[in-house]
Amino acid sequence: MRNYATQMEAAKKGIVTPEMETVAKKENMDVNELMSRVAKGVVAIPANINHKSLSAEGIGSGLKTKINVNLGISGDAKNYDIEMQKVDIAIKFGAEAIMDLSNYGKTNTFRKELVEKSPAMIGTVPMYDAIGYLDKDLLEISAQDFLRVVKAHAEEGVDFMTIHAGINRRAVEAFRREGRKMNIVSRGGSLLFAWMMMTGNENPFYEYYDEVLDILREYDVTISLGDALRPGCLADSSDAGQISELIELGNLTKRAWEKDVQVMVEGPGHMAMNEIAANMTMEKKICHGAPFYVLGPLVTDIAPGYDHITSAIGGAIAAANGADFLCYVTPAEHLRLPDVDDVKEGIIASKIAAHAADIAKGIPGARDIDDRMAAARHKMDWEEMFDIAIDGEKARRFFEQTPPSDRHTCSMCGKMCAVRTTNMILEGKEVKFCTEK
Repeated sequence: MRNYATQMEAAKKGIVTPEMETVAKKENMDVNELMSRVAKGVVAIPANINHKSLSAEGIGSGLKTKINVNLGISGDAKNYDIEMQKVDIAIKFGAEAIMDLSNYGKTNTFRKELVEKSPAMIGTVPMYDAIGYLDKDLLEISAQDFLRVVKAHAEEGVDFMTIHAGINRRAVEAFRREGRKMNIVSRGGSLLFAWMMMTGNENPFYEYYDEVLDILREYDVTISLGDALRPGCLADSSDAGQISELIELGNLTKRAWEKDVQVMVEGPGHMAMNEIAANMTMEKKICHGAPFYVLGPLVTDIAPGYDHITSAIGGAIAAANGADFLCYVTPAEHLRLPDVDDVKEGIIASKIAAHAADIAKGIPGARDIDDRMAAARHKMDWEEMFDIAIDGEKARRFFEQTPPSDRHTCSMCGKMCAVRTTNMILEGKEVKFCTEK
């Protein structure tokens, strides 16, 4: 029987947990240093006591940037087998977290299977599931009903939950006063806004925040404070609604830590490149160094079909400037539920962004694999290159599609390969093209 409720409580008591040991080994960090960061709240280790298949990961200051994969069924796409294929892809390519955003029907069967098989952290948004789980229309749902869904997800083994507690009456007032081109683009945020407007009540996750925290503490669930007022287009970024909600999230962060509940804070959204660094600094300041979990940011609004690229650009800049956790975006963003191929493309784009940021941040050992790739390219060792590559299968397929006559080059440059030419000269060999056999 463990003598602590959460990872944060253990850290504050000076107890090294098995999860801390796992994370410290993965990060090549002294476990006592990691424990200190967990105690301060600048690192979170989402690890529900009921998620037995979990391979713990740390998110936050001084650690490698992690990525999350969203999946789940909707009313228009109800195939659980396809969603489980997406889970397999996420695990294969090393995604550290999977969020089940299912919003149709009784979703707990899929979620339980997901928790049972996944070594990755599992996240959910209880607000998405409320209508299906409770089988009630929005106006019929009570504040206590919402808490019932939070409790159910916690019992099932979910490691972190997005809770949109910051969109309270003050934040809504700022949003309505200023106005927006895109209004509210957060699904959970829009549902809460609608519920608040129709009932005249305060946001139940804000009004009963202490009760929410008590549930999360019981199962050691990390709260991911959702950004209901995140900008959905460049024109709305860094506006009064976004910032007013962020201020509320800073206060909610401290309240969670007082109950030893770990916290992540969610961020934008759509945002021009020149605003990203300042937003990362502002979040860290206002939210007391809590780990920052960002969607994108998407740096332009005009690329549907390619938003995994617009997101990866913004994600790399965000993570290089302090963001700790990137939510992937697929090519299908804004258009439809992603298929298996979309999921793969989104994962790879986010992994590239996260890795590039880790190099920029100087995370110890981050560049080692790049140096290995450089050595393999110097030797023209294709098998080693494919082994090192983030997606070796695709790299091999491209190489083999137009095979070179000389396996020591590729079909782009052939015998005029710069690496081959330079290597030959440095080895004292003569370079010939016309007479070489």
